[in-house]
Amino acid sequence: MPSKALASKANPAQLLDNQLCFALYSASLAMTKLYKPMLDGLGLTYPQYLVMLVLWEADGPSVSSLGERLNLDSGTLTPLLKRMETAGWLVRQRSSTDERRVHVWLSSSGRQLQAQAAFIPACVGSQSGLSMTEMVALKQQVKTLRDAVQARVTSPLPNRS
Repeated sequence: MPSKALASKANPAQLLDNQLCFALYSASLAMTKLYKPMLDGLGLTYPQYLVMLVLWEADGPSVSSLGERLNLDSGTLTPLLKRMETAGWLVRQRSSTDERRVHVWLSSSGRQLQAQAAFIPACVGSQSGLSMTEMVALKQQVKTLRDAVQARVTSPLPNRS
């Protein structure tokens, strides 16, 4: 077992509590736990809720554009959409002009679910302990970080020597 003397010599850049990635990861876990009981009451999982948010915003996107919007690949999105179609919340339909394209449409149950889920954003806001201004600023910072990281994800790693 390592001694406390060894632990105190740790590189500060390698301490768990100094990692931005861990702060984001643990915040994401906490947010998912916050959403779970509300979504359970609606019969939705968190990924299904995200799909519904996109559809409530603009009904009828192609599966590929839905995947781009949610940063999900088709191997993850297709089974998710199949389960949601089985639950009766949406309908997948091939494009009449291009059979390779499949569009996703809300069913009447999916539209009704929007009204049932209307309480969620306010509840999450109140549970966050942040003001609306703080939440908007934090969301923008996280989006800026995400965009910067995504833009560099294909860049080569820096030399470690």
